[in-house]
Amino acid sequence: MFAVIRVRGRTGVRREIADTLKMLNLTRVNHCVLIPDTPSYRGMLQKVKDYVTWGEINEEVAAKLIRSRGRLYGDKPITDEYIKEKMGYESIEEFAKALIAGKALYKDIPDVKPVFRLHPPIKGWEKTKRHFTEGGALGYRGEKINDLILRMLGPGGE
Repeated sequence: MFAVIRVRGRTGVRREIADTLKMLNLTRVNHCVLIPDTPSYRGMLQKVKDYVTWGEINEEVAAKLIRSRGRLYGDKPITDEYIKEKMGYESIEEFAKALIAGKALYKDIPDVKPVFRLHPPIKGWEKTKRHFTEGGALGYRGEKINDLILRMLGPGGE
């Protein structure tokens, strides 16, 4: 399971890249989505690699992300009771475990908004025009995406 975060804005984006970002539901900066690791999604990530950063999210951070920033339509938060009633899992943590194992998809939750709206990271972005391996913020960052998400959730992970 990948967490993908949009880093750069809309100005000067080629149409095919803008379309791919829209298909990923990444319409604004600091928005995050959870996507499965499939060849078609990997191709989409390669196309938009100069506008997003991504990596493998772990269970603990996925549960924190869903609990603090997951929203249903009507801007209602996702609760353990809702997950138990609609998905059959005991808690958000159990659902996050199934999510990472590939047994469930985030978008399978009924009435869920597909995007997590995050704060800008504490201490700011690295260079937003350079790849992560060159000291920037863009592209694949592996397990380090978890640190970035925790920085974007706010002090104490909210």
